[in-house]
Amino acid sequence: MVRYSTICKSGQAEQVIERSRFIGHAHPVQTREEAEAFIREIRAQYRDASHNVPAFVLGEKFQQQWASDDGEPQGTAGVPMLQMMVKEGITDVVLVVTRYFGGIKLGTGGLVRAYTNTAKLTLQDAGIRQVKDLTVLQVAMDYTYLGKLQNAEKDSPFAIVATEFSDVVTATLHTQPEDVQQVKAFLSELTGGSFRLLQEEEILA
Repeated sequence: MVRYSTICKSGQAEQVIERSRFIGHAHPVQTREEAEAFIREIRAQYRDASHNVPAFVLGEKFQQQWASDDGEPQGTAGVPMLQMMVKEGITDVVLVVTRYFGGIKLGTGGLVRAYTNTAKLTLQDAGIRQVKDLTVLQVAMDYTYLGKLQNAEKDSPFAIVATEFSDVVTATLHTQPEDVQQVKAFLSELTGGSFRLLQEEEILA
């Protein structure tokens, strides 16, 4: 099950609209302190800019949300960026869109579009990934079954993410929670019931 979406890495995008230069920066964060530190860093880097507009969303259920228009007309900059992230289901991200004013006023609608579009381009550059529930199964089996396990991976609801070799093969498998029983049944059939389940754990990935 998909829990939420977030970004893969830091991202950056830039565009010029009616001679105003908009520069977006996005960064993955886990805490408000990390988000605020990133905002300070960008504001210091672009201290000569007309505006440095920040917004961040934190938590699986978007528990922490904050934005500032940083001197732009109320509701035209940070808030639309924040609303866009929540609407898209994106969290654990801080965004800062910097503006160098080019002398032409964009109007309320123009500002909303400029900041939101720059934020979207920045998130696209960072890459969006879905965070899902996964079950980790660590199993031990005789070496004679490894080849068949590897051959079955392509058409089965599991992925082999690690193998360790000692007197037996220890394989770490990832699968969706709803497929756990099917995978266990397959392993039992493959090994004639001789495999050993060493660990079963739910994770987010």
